[in-house]
Amino acid sequence: MRRRVVVTGLGCVCPVGNTVRDSWEALLQGRSGVATISQFDASGFPVRIAAEVREFERDFPEIRARYPKSGRNLLFGIAAGSQAVDDAGLRDARYEPHRIGIYTGAGEGGPDFSTYMSLLGRSLRNGEGDLATFSRLALHELDPLFELEQEPNMVPAHLAAEFGFEGPNLNALTACAAAAQAIGEGAKLIEDGTVDAMLTGGTNSMVHPFGVTGFCLLTTLSTQNDQPEHASRPFDRDRNGFVLGEGAGMLVLEEYEAARQRGATIYAEVAGYGSTADAYRLTDIHPQGRGAAQAMRLALQEARLNPGEISYVNAHGTSTSANDATETLAIHKAFGGDAQHLPVSSTKSMTGHLVTAAGGIEAVFSILALREGVIPPTVNYQTPDPECDLDYVPNHPRELPVRHVLSNSFGFGGQNVALLFSSV
Repeated sequence: MRRRVVVTGLGCVCPVGNTVRDSWEALLQGRSGVATISQFDASGFPVRIAAEVREFERDFPEIRARYPKSGRNLLFGIAAGSQAVDDAGLRDARYEPHRIGIYTGAGEGGPDFSTYMSLLGRSLRNGEGDLATFSRLALHELDPLFELEQEPNMVPAHLAAEFGFEGPNLNALTACAAAAQAIGEGAKLIEDGTVDAMLTGGTNSMVHPFGVTGFCLLTTLSTQNDQPEHASRPFDRDRNGFVLGEGAGMLVLEEYEAARQRGATIYAEVAGYGSTADAYRLTDIHPQGRGAAQAMRLALQEARLNPGEISYVNAHGTSTSANDATETLAIHKAFGGDAQHLPVSSTKSMTGHLVTAAGGIEAVFSILALREGVIPPTVNYQTPDPECDLDYVPNHPRELPVRHVLSNSFGFGGQNVALLFSSV
């Protein structure tokens, strides 16, 4: 028999709050975390706004002190992971260390941009980069530990060492679907008996010159620099791109009977997981929402639920023209006539898009909606788009009974993940 998997711990560090409670209260107040970029001088970029984590070192000074050569993605992951582990009481749970694993959706750490630029500048010969000079300088000046810390696998490695979890140690790199995939695959490891508990979710920070440059070149970011708090406007007719965010969202998953017997708080059950590929284009979702709709159907099928039983969908909802319209179409295909009465909202309207970490914080928000009976709004929704014709819970939270929640995450490359959480 398939073992049941439940959520017993939550952790969150994101642009609207550095704890789960602060983040949730900010969402219900409709407060945006988008502002002018503060981590570097972005005045030369067409996009000068982002959703940054604020006051991190004030709130977590001990984490920076213990990890002086790690990037922000690792620091956020340690903070959110610690919150989730403590919330679950997992440090005191009587599991064998090899029966607790880690599965993250984490991207690369932030590069040492200033050092690289200095090395490149000093390596120029007649206007061209001289590789021999660069190599000589780099071998002398680059810090090997700092370079190692940029590798994506460092996040689960450090988390394992932090908590002494000796089970499977895995990382997904499926772009914006990564954290959701990590949660879904982590649940499968518990279902099949490989482990009894997992720390899973995602962490990411691409708010640095290389990250902003890449997304600017793809022309996917909003250029509404004059009113940053209104720049992320999912499903609105006047949306013009997503806002880059950063942060981490982590969950503790456990086998149901073991969690119940030890008296853990059970937030929700991981009832369904769907994962598909568009097999289409690298940066575009399939125009008919083929893979996205199938991922939702698979999650419903695994949970043995009918479309009409879903209370709320936390949408991928990036605020790009193509994504929002296609996700709307995919929801229509997956839910049929029930789509018209289904509350759908995008919390990216407040947090921005956390890329590999997006599915992690959105899983946290979906579970809180389930637990507290409140659906967070889609803020900045002013002008309806004929191609986006669902109930997007505009601008204000909505109280109603919530029993089953679907959370969507779709990544560059055509990866699609749908997670389904149910009350227990």
